[in-house]
Amino acid sequence: MNKLAIGLSLMLGAGAVNASSPLVDVDWIKAHSCDTNVRVLDIRNRIDGGSKATYLEGHIPCAVYSNYLSSGWRSKVDNVPGQLSPVEKLEGLIGSLGIDNGTHVVIYPAGKKAVDVGSATRTYWTFKVLGHDNVSILDGGWKAYVGNPKKPANKVETGNSIPGPKKFQAKPRMDIVANKGDVADMLGKGVPLVDLRPSDQYMGVNKHRKAKRAGTIPGASNLPESWVTKNGGGSFRSPATLTELYQVAAVPTSGKQIYFCNSGHWASLGWFVSSELLGNKDAKLYDGSIIEWSADTALPMEQQVKLN
Repeated sequence: MNKLAIGLSLMLGAGAVNASSPLVDVDWIKAHSCDTNVRVLDIRNRIDGGSKATYLEGHIPCAVYSNYLSSGWRSKVDNVPGQLSPVEKLEGLIGSLGIDNGTHVVIYPAGKKAVDVGSATRTYWTFKVLGHDNVSILDGGWKAYVGNPKKPANKVETGNSIPGPKKFQAKPRMDIVANKGDVADMLGKGVPLVDLRPSDQYMGVNKHRKAKRAGTIPGASNLPESWVTKNGGGSFRSPATLTELYQVAAVPTSGKQIYFCNSGHWASLGWFVSSELLGNKDAKLYDGSIIEWSADTALPMEQQVKLN
């Protein structure tokens, strides 16, 4: 648990985690996964080799399963894949998981690599967009909790947990969402644009298969997604280390800034670090990212490396 969460736990008591605590640790989840006001979400998916079958074989006690990629968290919008699903669809999905507006949601991914942690940060961001602040991520994910799957370090539950449905009502907060027009308006105005993709994609050496052009948005800085977790794994680096890495990447830790990647997945890691771990509430995530941007030939791209 980070220093902020530890301090709040001491003030509020061991049974409470304030909505401003973005991370919980294994000790906390062991004590509270089955609390009546807590809903633990297992979102493992094909990014990390997970599935419903993986969940059925073993999960944190009382956790419910929701596949990050296929359960409806993201949808194709205006022919751009992986976008924020319509609010009504998300309300139904979340309610079906036994979550209402008073539930503390704790999300856990596989915790193997930064890319699968992005499943958790993207889902976390979705809850924030919907106006639900009482949400956290299990730092280190399933890997931190179970250790060696053949000899689990902590209690593991098998089978399916099916909660009774509840009513979840969104209160959309679009101030943390950037669209294509917002990004275009920011060009040349000094607002930092931060590309969370690997450096080869940022430089234009390679590109996502659904991107129409290689390169990045002009003027963007590169903060590769693997930088923000320890050795590119499932646990976040300390705020002090993250601040140093942001300096190296020439990314400020305060003020307006927009994070992007290919489809808004990796970008959520940067947004989460900036907004939730470093406290910059002016950070936004560009949902359409390079897949949408590169498809519009009227918009400029910057390519450092041009290959024949």
